[in-house]
Amino acid sequence: MKFSRSLALLLLFFAVYWSFKSLMPSYKTDADNPSNSFSTDRALEHVKNLSKEPHAVGFPGHVNVRSYIIAELKKMGLETTTQEGYTAGDWGNLSKATNILARIKGSKPGKALLLLSHYDSSPHSSYGASDAGSGVAAILEGIRAFLSEDRQPKNDIIILISDAEELGLNGADLFVNKHPWAKEVGLVLNFEARGSGGPSYMLIETNRGNATLIREFTEANPEYPVANSLAYSIYKMLPNDTDLTVFREDGDIEGFNFAFIDDHFDYHTALDNYERLDKKTMAHQGSYLMPLLYHFSEADLENLKSLDDLIYFNLPFFKLVSYPFEWIWPMFGIAVLAFVILLGIGFKRKKLNIKDSLKGFLPMLLSLLFNGALGYFFWSALTWWYPAFNDMLHGFTYNGHTYILMFALLSCGVCFWVYHKFKKVGTSNLLVAPIFIWLLICGLVAAYLKGASFFVIPLFGLLVAFMVILNQEKPNPFLMLFLALPAVFIYSPFIKMFPVGLGLKMMAAATVFTTLLFFLALPLIQQLKNKDRLAYLAFFLFMAFGISAHIDSNFNDERPKPSSLLYVYNADEDSAIWATYDHRPIPWNNQFLENEKRTPAQTGFKTLSSKYLTRFSHIADAPKKTIAVPWVDTVKDTVIGAERILELCITPKRDVNRLDVYTNSIKLNSAKVNNIPLSDHYLEKRKNKLVTHYISDNHYTELGLSFPKDSILELTFYEASNDLLTHSDFTVPERPKNSIPTPFVLNDAILVTKTVRFD
Repeated sequence: MKFSRSLALLLLFFAVYWSFKSLMPSYKTDADNPSNSFSTDRALEHVKNLSKEPHAVGFPGHVNVRSYIIAELKKMGLETTTQEGYTAGDWGNLSKATNILARIKGSKPGKALLLLSHYDSSPHSSYGASDAGSGVAAILEGIRAFLSEDRQPKNDIIILISDAEELGLNGADLFVNKHPWAKEVGLVLNFEARGSGGPSYMLIETNRGNATLIREFTEANPEYPVANSLAYSIYKMLPNDTDLTVFREDGDIEGFNFAFIDDHFDYHTALDNYERLDKKTMAHQGSYLMPLLYHFSEADLENLKSLDDLIYFNLPFFKLVSYPFEWIWPMFGIAVLAFVILLGIGFKRKKLNIKDSLKGFLPMLLSLLFNGALGYFFWSALTWWYPAFNDMLHGFTYNGHTYILMFALLSCGVCFWVYHKFKKVGTSNLLVAPIFIWLLICGLVAAYLKGASFFVIPLFGLLVAFMVILNQEKPNPFLMLFLALPAVFIYSPFIKMFPVGLGLKMMAAATVFTTLLFFLALPLIQQLKNKDRLAYLAFFLFMAFGISAHIDSNFNDERPKPSSLLYVYNADEDSAIWATYDHRPIPWNNQFLENEKRTPAQTGFKTLSSKYLTRFSHIADAPKKTIAVPWVDTVKDTVIGAERILELCITPKRDVNRLDVYTNSIKLNSAKVNNIPLSDHYLEKRKNKLVTHYISDNHYTELGLSFPKDSILELTFYEASNDLLTHSDFTVPERPKNSIPTPFVLNDAILVTKTVRFD
C-alpha cells in the first residue's frame, strides 16, 4: 500500500508536468515537409527576414519589411494592393498607415474569411520577430501551403497585413472604416504576440454570444487548442486591445485572436528578435492556422452570430470541452445538493462530527491566507531587495519563471506542513472545509464571472472522492489520483499563466491557485504518511531555486538591463536637461546625471507620461545645443458666434519621429488633426493630451480646433527624434551590451518642448 501511495504521488507530479507539456506541439526540423503542409522552418525563414532591423512606422526598416511581404505574396501569384491613409484611432494617436492586401477568390458569393496580422514593430528598438513577425510569417507560410493544392475555396480569403497596430490599431481602423472589402468580411483570424514563447492562447472577439464560434472552432479540430472562457473574461477587463478589437467594435465582425504571452520580458524590446522566438510557439501558431483556414474557407460565414454563450476549456486528450451557460446554475445546484447529501450520510454513519469538521477549516484558512499573503507582498519585497527590477516595466524579470516555481513549491510546503499538524483529524472531516470553500468560489463565479464557471468540474471530482472516503476505510490511491486529474489539468497552467501574462505582481494568483489545487488533491495527499517530510522537501527546493534565482538576478549580456536617456531642450526657457526613467541608472547614462542628479519633483518639471504611468525619475542640467525648434504657423484664427476657430500648421525643422501636443485644462468643442476628426468621446476623456503624431517622411501636423471664444488656449508641443546616440552634436557612447533601451517610453531621444498661448 505504501508503494501504491508513493507511486500515485509520483504520477500526480507527472500529471502536473503533462498539463504543461501537452499544451504545445514539439518542434523538429521540417523544411522538407510536403509543399501542401505547413513548415515551421519555412515560416521561421520569413521571421528571420522580417526582423533584421527595427521597423516601426516612419523607420527606414518599415519600408523594407513592407516590400518583402508584398514580394512574397506576389511570388504566390496573388495580386497585391496597399491602402494608405491617416487615422487617429480611439487614443488620439495619429499616423499614416499603409496596409497590405491580397485576395483569393472563392467559388461562391458570400462573406469572406480574413487572415490578419500586423507588420510594424514597436518604437523604437524592437525587431518585431514575435510581435508580430511570427503572425505575418504564419500567414505567408499557411497561404503558400493552401495554394499549393491548387483548389479554389468556397469563400473568398482576404489577407490583411495591417500597419501601425503598435501606435493605436491605426491600420485596422483604416481598413474597417475606409476599405470596401471590410463590409464583406464574415470572420477574422488574427495572429499576435505579447512575448516570445509559450503556448498560443485562443481568445474570441464577439459582440454577442460565443456559441456558434466555439462549435465551429471545435469542428475545425485544431490539434493543440489552448483556450478557456475565463481567459477571455479577464482579457475583456484589461486595457490591452488588438487589431481584432476594431473589427468587433467598429464593424461588428467576429473573430479569433491567437496570441502567445510567455517570455514576457522580451515584449517590445530589442530582444524581440529571431533568435529568441520559441520554435515550438511558431509551430503552435501553424497548428491553429491550417485546420481553421481549411474549415472556414468552406464554412457558412453568414451565420456565425449567436445570442448564446458557452463555457469552454481545454483538457489533454479531450481538446476543447464546452457546455451552455444554461448549465451553470444546475451544475452548481447539483454540487451543493451532493455536498448536503454526503454531509448527511457522513454524520449519520459517524464518519463526520461537527467538532472535527470545524477544525478542518483551520488548516484550510491558515494555508490559504498565509500563501495568499506571501504572493501579495512578493513583488514589493523583490523590488526592495533588487531595486533595479523596477526598471523592467513589464513586471516580469528574466528569472521570473524560477520565482513562480519557487512560490508554487513554498505554497505546497506550507500546505503540507499545516495539514501535517492536523493529522489527528480524519480525512473525511478535513475535506468538509475545502469542499465548502470551492462551493463558495463556484457560486461567486457563477454570479459574477461566468466565464470561470468550469471551476465546478474539478469540484465534482472532489465530491466523488469525498463519497468514496465516507464509504471506504482505505480508498485506492490510484482512484484518488484519477479523481484529482481534472483539477491538475485545468488549474496547473493557471499557476504560471497569471504571473506570466500580468506580471509578477500577480504572484498571489500563483500561490492561491497552488493552494486551491492542493485542496482538490487532498483525498490523495491525506493518504501520505510523513507529510512533514514532503514539507521539508518543498522548503528545501524553494531555497535551492531561490539561490538559483539570486545567481540569475544580475544583468549581463544575455539578460540586459533596460536603460534610458533623453536630452530635453526647453525652447521657452532656453535651457536643457538630461533625463532618465531609470530607478537605478547604469554607468552609461549615469555619467550624464551624477554631478547634479535630482528628481523632477524637486524642480516642478513636467514631462510626458508613458505606459504604466512611467515618468522621468532623475534629471540633470545639460549643455545647450543648437536644436531646431518646430515652426508653429497660425493659418486661421477667427471667432464665429460663441466659438473660436483656430487652425495651425506645425512643421519640423529637423528630422523627427514624433510630435505630442498637450493643452491646458480647456473644453474643446471639436478637433481635427491632418483633417482627421477626433471623436467627441475622446475629447471628453482625453484629460490634457490632444494628440500624438507618429511622423512619417518628416511630415507636418495640421491642427483644427474649436473652443469657447472666452477661453484661453495653451498648447505645449513635445517634438522628439530617436537619434540621440547618432546625432553629430552629441557624444553619447553606444549603449553597453549588458543593457537595452527601456521599452514603452520615449527613449534615446532628443526632445524639444515649446508652449504657445492663445489669449
